[in-house]
Amino acid sequence: MKFNAMIPTPFRRRFCVCLLLCVAALCAHAEPRRTVRTHDEAPEAIDTAVVMDNVQVTAIKQGLTLHNRPVAASVVGRETIERRGVTAIKELSQLVPNFHIPDYGSRMTSSVYVRGLGARIDQPVMGLNVDNVPYLSKDDYDFDLADIERIEVLRGPQSTLYGRNTMGGVMNIYTLSPLAYEGTRLGAEYASGNTLRLRASTYHRPSPRTGVSLAARFMHGDGFFTNEYTGRTCDWERSGGARMRLQFRPDERWSIDNTLAFGMLRQGGYPYASAATGRIAYNDPCGYRRTTLNDGLTIRYAADGWEIASITSYQYSDDRMTLDQDFLPESYFTLTQAKQDHGLTEDIVVRSRGEGRYGWLVGAFGFYRHRSMQAPVLFKEDGLEHLIADKAEQYTGLRPHFASDRMALDSDFRNPAWGAALYHESQLRLGRFDLSAGLRIDYERTRLCYLSSTDIDCTFGDGRITPFTERGTLHKSFVQLLPKAAAVYRIDDGNSLYASVAKGYKAGGFNTQMFSEVLQNSVMERMGVYWNRHYDIDRVVAYKPEKSWNFEVGSHFAFADGRIRGEATLFYILCRDQQLTVFPEGQTTGRMMTNAGRTRSRGGELSVQALVAHRLDLRLSYGFTHATFAEFRSGNADYAGKRIPYAPRHTAAAVAEYTVSVGRSWLDGIVLSVDGRGVGPIEWNEANSLRQKFYALAGCAIRFEQRHGSLSLWCRNLTQTRYDVFYFESIGNAFLQRGRPREWGVTLTINLQHNER
Repeated sequence: MKFNAMIPTPFRRRFCVCLLLCVAALCAHAEPRRTVRTHDEAPEAIDTAVVMDNVQVTAIKQGLTLHNRPVAASVVGRETIERRGVTAIKELSQLVPNFHIPDYGSRMTSSVYVRGLGARIDQPVMGLNVDNVPYLSKDDYDFDLADIERIEVLRGPQSTLYGRNTMGGVMNIYTLSPLAYEGTRLGAEYASGNTLRLRASTYHRPSPRTGVSLAARFMHGDGFFTNEYTGRTCDWERSGGARMRLQFRPDERWSIDNTLAFGMLRQGGYPYASAATGRIAYNDPCGYRRTTLNDGLTIRYAADGWEIASITSYQYSDDRMTLDQDFLPESYFTLTQAKQDHGLTEDIVVRSRGEGRYGWLVGAFGFYRHRSMQAPVLFKEDGLEHLIADKAEQYTGLRPHFASDRMALDSDFRNPAWGAALYHESQLRLGRFDLSAGLRIDYERTRLCYLSSTDIDCTFGDGRITPFTERGTLHKSFVQLLPKAAAVYRIDDGNSLYASVAKGYKAGGFNTQMFSEVLQNSVMERMGVYWNRHYDIDRVVAYKPEKSWNFEVGSHFAFADGRIRGEATLFYILCRDQQLTVFPEGQTTGRMMTNAGRTRSRGGELSVQALVAHRLDLRLSYGFTHATFAEFRSGNADYAGKRIPYAPRHTAAAVAEYTVSVGRSWLDGIVLSVDGRGVGPIEWNEANSLRQKFYALAGCAIRFEQRHGSLSLWCRNLTQTRYDVFYFESIGNAFLQRGRPREWGVTLTINLQHNER
């Protein structure tokens, strides 16, 4: 099939118009001959290094550079983000070793797996900070990236400095600063699946100490997978957003930075195929929508020998998920889950300045989050017939008769939570050794107020079952001490060895998605049907915190005048009460978080970047994880020695870029690139009886670069590899989500009035 045959005429016309306008603007701003960056430039230009300048010092907690810190860190700079076409954090999967974010059927499900740790629902294993502001909900992790200066992925527990839900690490995203960049940026992309992306941003400095920027984005995509029942694609998407940033430096000591971001998302759902038939076919509507608003204010003051920073944020999220929860052509049951989140955070950090022998950092953090959620499950005719009536008749010999072919199980929740923490870290330099130790005390209090009801109306034998309601309040409090100690031996400026030990922590919580099953169980009990166990709401709904000890040794290295640099790491993790997403046995409607007894994870990571043969840039990364249950019993099954599900054993990536210098006014150079990514095997269940084998995806691109922009032609999954990214069960049926097929695309970027400082 020809590429343009896949593009509907209206979008083809619009895109061609945008392309012509952008090319005209590019030519109009063309300047005299300029050559592209060659590999003769300083090694600091490589994306593995964090380059600071005298205007924008953005890293508040971990210092100015990560290369000599006792942490496994991957830093992806703006050049790599643009050349690799990274539009979301999940697209860094496999490029960062032992870092895996599968592309599930919804942007709500932002599951992060790192070093054998991770879970699909509730608390994340890695934290996310955007311009130093922590995101409280992982449901908001998956958003489109635009004008990103760099992304830092720190692996291993960062709980001492960053607190809860960072036991696997932390992702730090820094957006482009209007004090470091001036100009207007335009972008357009068209790709397979009738995918169109547009973005525009402008950066200005009204005065030498004031910067302001505005950025907007839009995305439209028809999707790749067809629901055979409706004959339409089920994974379509529409999204857009805007960001305004204001920076003010009144003098050399003070700085004020405020970022306001707004986003909207509308998605279809979900490309879940029956594992038995391989067909995507369900009859009830599915979809996800989300509206977000975030505002972060950072105020910093630098004194002689010390500095203080205050990071304040307000976060709002309103989303709604609609599911045909049985994912079958029959009418069993549907779920509509609507959430509204309000969050406030405050982080105060005081640290020493200068290059003295002793350095220190102290901080205080507090947050408040209020979540309200409505999650009604609607049983339809097939669900009433087979999940309730058949079971009642099987156990009692009597068959209920319902007054309607619909029955609602309504759940209404209020989940306020708040927490506070104090933390400290000291650093001591003794010759070639850098020693550090830190401690954090973290307290969290969470409450769940639930109101569950059903409108059941049925006759059963000589009696009648009428609507009923269950309500209550559950409380949980968590206190954790989170220590960390590390030592670095600096061989020279570019090479070092380190060892560290740290405690990690994920907060506990409540299984709100289990309340439909709790209500279903109550209905069956009123019919005289008792399952294998009587439901204790507190025991079924609540789950405990997850805790780990991480032991790590590693090396940061650079040689051949900095043309080869990278890092190597070995780790060993002992985890207690690891949080796992499981599917209750039988024909049930929920999924739940449970705690495994003990797990072990061990492995290694290697990242290398090399500038070869003057114009050839190679980047390699590999991660290996052997994560198993040391102690975990579920019912009559003992899973000791089994691999932890959903966490890949291997992640690997290789990227080669070759730059051809042209040196014309209209074209600086051409960049040719090929890449390969691999992941797997991935176990789909605790018994390790189902798995996705290791698979590899190949890609390629050709990029034409000029000072004022670039044009890229690219392809992903070049070999049309068939693979699955997700497995789950519903009412005893198994489903798989397929990975994306081959994708082609063209991306155009324009930089007008370019002026970097």
